[in-house]
Amino acid sequence: MKRREFLKKGLLGTLALTVVPRHVLGGPGYTAPSDQLTKGIIGVGGMGRNHFGYGGTRLVAICDVDQTHIDAGLQLAGEKIAAYHDYRDLINDPNVDIVHIATPPHWHGIMSVDAAKAGKDIWCEKPMTRTIGEGKRVREAVKQNGSIFRLNTWFRYTDRFYGMNTTVPKIKKLVDSGMLGWPLKVTISKYTGFGWKFYWVGKPELEEQKVPAELDYDMWLGPAPYKPYNVHRTHSTFRGYWDYDAGGLGDMGQHYIDPVQYLLGKDETSPISVEVDAPQQHEDAVGIWRKIVFTYDDGCQIILYGEDNGSPNDPYIEGPNGKVYPNFVCDIPDWEKKLAEFPDPLPQRTDFMECIRNRQQFALNEDNAFRSSTIVNMAVVALRLGRNLKFDPEKLLFVDDDAANRLIDQPMRYPWSI
Repeated sequence: MKRREFLKKGLLGTLALTVVPRHVLGGPGYTAPSDQLTKGIIGVGGMGRNHFGYGGTRLVAICDVDQTHIDAGLQLAGEKIAAYHDYRDLINDPNVDIVHIATPPHWHGIMSVDAAKAGKDIWCEKPMTRTIGEGKRVREAVKQNGSIFRLNTWFRYTDRFYGMNTTVPKIKKLVDSGMLGWPLKVTISKYTGFGWKFYWVGKPELEEQKVPAELDYDMWLGPAPYKPYNVHRTHSTFRGYWDYDAGGLGDMGQHYIDPVQYLLGKDETSPISVEVDAPQQHEDAVGIWRKIVFTYDDGCQIILYGEDNGSPNDPYIEGPNGKVYPNFVCDIPDWEKKLAEFPDPLPQRTDFMECIRNRQQFALNEDNAFRSSTIVNMAVVALRLGRNLKFDPEKLLFVDDDAANRLIDQPMRYPWSI
């Protein structure tokens, strides 16, 4: 019997037998450790240690290939927990209910699939995966094994959304009202309140350096092609290399684009084209870009401007009948009064622990997260090849471009596979 099934059945039995309220035993809101969902975190560098307090769960295990990260994690935990070097040992730990994946993105796909096959639920850092093919494998594995999957970006349902200075559901209400008309164009740039972190660029022709004793570099690389060690490839600067991520686009892409996908009602499809304006990219080191345009089959567009490109006068959302500017300012007369007459968007399931206990999909799950990850990865392929591309949202293939399709499922270094 899996631990999550044991907890559910055990809790029902306890409710049937006990006559003493739990808060009498442990104070208001008390949950016995044996009734808490548990988690193990893979990757406990800076981002991973942020996961320690997520979700009201109990941390029971950590894993990292750098001993300094393990030591820092154990110190932060402040209590005895398991510590692993190989992520597979954490995934197979029977005391772990939820696997948190906070590694560089080139590991996200394999670890998510392995966690699902082991019967675990999954809380994965963004981006979901670094290729479209890996995203497909994760989605399939989650469904086949009945896991509950959550991607760690949350703006589609909570928190003020960067330059808009309001929550996405409020913007969604305006979009769904039809007051702006259709199709819509959404512009994501520094002028609409969204910076692209171009400090995440790589350095061509890195010199080989000695691997630190505390780091298992071969395991850090994992499925990525072998490249001689240089400190700039790893840890806080790995995003600047195509083998592991895609610079600021990989780091912030799903944060910025996933809510737009939700606003436009595109959770079940993908754009049919991507156009790029960028310098030629280095084969290894991620570079900058000026403009990226995604177009859907109904004419809706998502436009990304890098650095200082775009205009300070650009609206965030533009439709035939109205525009929405940063700070949620709309140019439609009396728009707030008119909007009040429309219904709010449908509620979303935003409590991950409840989703696990009830075996229900979370708000940002393996399906819609795959689609927003695919948008980012479409742009990555176009940038690396230096050309515009057509895409089939149903077949999940680029149209008439063998080179682009070879980047959907990229080879992995032996012995890794997904």
